[in-house]
Amino acid sequence: MSDAASLVLYSGPLSMFGAKVQIAMLEKNLDFELVMVAFDMKLLYQPKHPEVLRINPKQQVPVLVHGDLALFDSTQIFEYLEELQPTPRLWPAGLASKARARLLEHRADEVYFPPVIRLMSLQDQLQEPAAIAACEACAAYYRSMEVLLEGRDWLAGSYSFADIAFYMAQLFGARMGAPMGEGTPRLLVWRERMSARPAVRQVAGAMGRYLLSQNRVLPEFLAALVNQDTC
Repeated sequence: MSDAASLVLYSGPLSMFGAKVQIAMLEKNLDFELVMVAFDMKLLYQPKHPEVLRINPKQQVPVLVHGDLALFDSTQIFEYLEELQPTPRLWPAGLASKARARLLEHRADEVYFPPVIRLMSLQDQLQEPAAIAACEACAAYYRSMEVLLEGRDWLAGSYSFADIAFYMAQLFGARMGAPMGEGTPRLLVWRERMSARPAVRQVAGAMGRYLLSQNRVLPEFLAALVNQDTC
């Protein structure tokens, strides 16, 4: 396979994991085709896109095709992109720093996001114990990230996949009733810094506009981002 082969990313308008990959590809100035698979608020990803069905046993986006190579899972795609296009670097330099960044990316997906997923089915029951526990888990995670940001601009020291992963995850947390608040001022400034990045603004803004088209209420920070793009 030649590195010059076309890159095709299959994602969806509300795919957090697909958005992560799209932001990374834009940050790396890669030329790629974006295929948004069929999505409906009620039917979700039905019917499944045939390429997604063919490539991913989990039948989910994102899926990346590069020539005769087909990949799924946002983290695996991240790793491939970093070797395909080493600059700009999106993992920190140094063995230990890179390992810490990878762990932060993993934690955003596997520690922070599961409580957010629980909240998705509890939108009309946010005062129930299960919803309160999920919100408390998110708040505890925010506090841990607040501590991590002391004396630094980015979660892993330099801007990285870890920042991309948590930004998109917390966007869904804010939508589902577990927003960041005044108790984490460094984290709020970090989010502003993230939202100012052109790649992040492009992808998150498109997601915000899609949500508005479906008559969904946007978190304040996302509404501001969308308004900036439409002014």
